[in-house]
Amino acid sequence: MTQFFQIHSQNPQKRLIDQAIEILRQGGVVAYPTDSGYALGCRLGEKKAIEKIKWLRQLDDRHNFTLVCSDLSEIGTYAKVDNSVFRLLKSHTPGAYTFILSATSEVPRLLLHPKRRSIGVRVPDHKITHALLDALGEPLMSVTLIPVGETWPMTDPEEIRERLGAHLDLIIDGGACQLEPTTVVDLREIPPVVVREGRGDPAPFR
Repeated sequence: MTQFFQIHSQNPQKRLIDQAIEILRQGGVVAYPTDSGYALGCRLGEKKAIEKIKWLRQLDDRHNFTLVCSDLSEIGTYAKVDNSVFRLLKSHTPGAYTFILSATSEVPRLLLHPKRRSIGVRVPDHKITHALLDALGEPLMSVTLIPVGETWPMTDPEEIRERLGAHLDLIIDGGACQLEPTTVVDLREIPPVVVREGRGDPAPFR
């Protein structure tokens, strides 16, 4: 049965955050708000949960999954970051960007692009997301909640419950989100390449 938590976007209730973390630790798939639409998330290494997310989004093995991190200190564990890349990340996080980087051996193979061994990393600017990450103590495996055949991420938790509730373990209602997805920037080489323009300003990476 799908749980539905209404969590305050500015002052997340610790009791509900703790319950959400328990669902994640039990292998659950969660829809949660970010600074650029809602996302689907689960713990790293939860194969069944990851496969469910891939099925819901109809993603193939070439899709770059994203590690949603609480801060830059976590990124270095999972992605290869030199000084120039670190400076770029520091200047633009938290924010509505997804950065594609070369993955380290700490990233489960299930999440990697089969040829490039790359991974997306993201530090959102959203208090509910950060409350979840702080309580979990590790990044979330995540993808933007864009329905199959559509262009924009879902922003209404009630609509998420109506359309996808039967397949999710938890929906966090944190209010309406921004409509635009993140701006995706490939930082595996310098100069960077803007892969997708979204809510984050792409100008600094051109």
